[in-house]
This record gives sequence, structure tokens and C-alpha cells, in this order.
Amino acid sequence: MRTTGIQELLKSRSLLFCDGAWGTIFQSAGLKPGESSELWNRDKRKKVLEVAQSYVDLGVDMIETNSFGGNRITLAGSGLENDAAELNRIAAEISREAAGDKCLVLGSVGPTGKILMMGDVSENEMYDAFAEQVHALKQGGADAICIETMTALDEAELAVKAAVENTDLEIVCTFTFAKTVGGDYKTVMGVTPAQMAEKMLSAGASIIGTNCGNGIEAMIPVVKAFRSFNEDVPLLVQANAGVPKIENGKTVFPETPDEMVSHVPDLIDAGVSIIGGCCGTTPAHIIAIMINNGIIPAL
Repeated sequence: MRTTGIQELLKSRSLLFCDGAWGTIFQSAGLKPGESSELWNRDKRKKVLEVAQSYVDLGVDMIETNSFGGNRITLAGSGLENDAAELNRIAAEISREAAGDKCLVLGSVGPTGKILMMGDVSENEMYDAFAEQVHALKQGGADAICIETMTALDEAELAVKAAVENTDLEIVCTFTFAKTVGGDYKTVMGVTPAQMAEKMLSAGASIIGTNCGNGIEAMIPVVKAFRSFNEDVPLLVQANAGVPKIENGKTVFPETPDEMVSHVPDLIDAGVSIIGGCCGTTPAHIIAIMINNGIIPAL
């Protein structure tokens, strides 16, 4: 396990790099629609390890874990709610095995899919689900918790609180924003970057940002919105490989590595601290970004 955390690394380097998508690669390897990728941690460990290793081998500073939908509320949809702790622990163990002491491991925590105000789940049930998950991720060897793809302040706050109270790890929190008719960016629950930043930093997150929902070009104004609220907090951006399209009945993310790279200078100028990838990105996208920034010599 690395003894130097994300914020410590940022003291010596102004820009860090994270991994790209995992689900995109799993789908190419046979993950079926509706199938729980977290179950692969136990049943297809080798395939999960291969994905983790593919990013570690690039020389990234951090990789995530295959645990995005690993809370017991989400897993209940596959009848796996009682396996939540085990599947999260194994997810962290796999990423830890791949990372060794070469890079940090971020325990991925996604939303439950439930809305508190609808009464489908109670605050206590949601908190307990997140607490179980983050504890298992720490047990498996995660260096930090990455609460991602959030849209609602109340759910994200419970997730951050669970991480603060049940681990001693650094906490990253990212929300997914979309451009409104007014030209600004909000989540589907109406949350602005400034509102998210204020609430998550107060709750205990030390690194914030945005992931999914947008290609890298659309992430630039989101980063600027964050920076207008807080000039110093580390910001993580994990963009999709463009806006998805349906081709021959399949979802395709059209942005090539070169197209993604072309927007990175503006993203850096806007104030990003950590760059990774989300849906549709691959090791090819990440290595292109790293080469472009002089981290890896061009071949």
C-alpha cells in the first residue's frame, strides 16, 4: 500500500492521472446487459485483474476498484445484497494486487439508484449500505474512497459521512452535471458545482470534481464553475469518450484518444488537478493524455 496520499502527491506535481473506464472493457469481454460486474470480482477475478493491470502498466497515479454498483441496495437487484461486503473487499484486493506500491487504489462507490425524498429507502438504510461498502473497500486495501457519479446532495452527503465515520481514508467525491437550457451546468436534481462543492467539502471530502455525462470539452466549464467557488481544492475530472451514440443497436462512444487529448490543455488551464476517464475511455485514451503531457515519452 502506498504511504503517500493524493494530496501529498499534488504537493510535488500539479497534475495527476487516473485510470479510464472498466465497464467498457468488461462489455467487450462478455459482460451481459443487466449483469453485475461486481460478481466478476469473485467469479472472473482474472479478467478484472487484467483490466486493473492494464491501467497500472501505463504508469497512472491511481486506479479505481470494480465496485461502482457494490452497495447492498444496488446489488439487491441481482440478488447479491448479502454478498456486498465480500464483493467489495475482493474488488479492492484485486486493484491492490495490480497496483502494488506503484499507484494508489481508489475504492469506487456509486449511487444506490434510490431517491431519499421518494421514500424508497430510509437515510439509515442508505447510510448503512455505504458504511458496509467503504469498510470492505478499506479492508481490501483501498487507499482512498471515490464517491462518484452522484446527482443528489443528500445521498452524496450520506456516502461521504459513511466514509468519514467508518474509514480513515482520503475521500474523493464527484458529481455528474449536464448543460441546462440557460447554459450553466446542473445535475438532474438541480445541483450546481458550487452547491456540490460547499456541501461535500463541509461533509468531509478533500477532493471533488465531476465524472460521466459529458465528453472532455464539456468538462471545461464545469471545472471553471468549481474554480469560481474554490481556487485551491483538488479537482478530479473523468470524462466520457464523447457523447454516446447508438450504432447497429449498440452504444458507441465516438471520441478518439487524439480528439480527447485536443481538449486537455484547456482543461488544465481551467484548473483540473487529476485527469482520468469514464464511459467509453480505454487505456489508449489515458496513455494518449499522459504522452501529451510528457509523462510518458512518445513511442
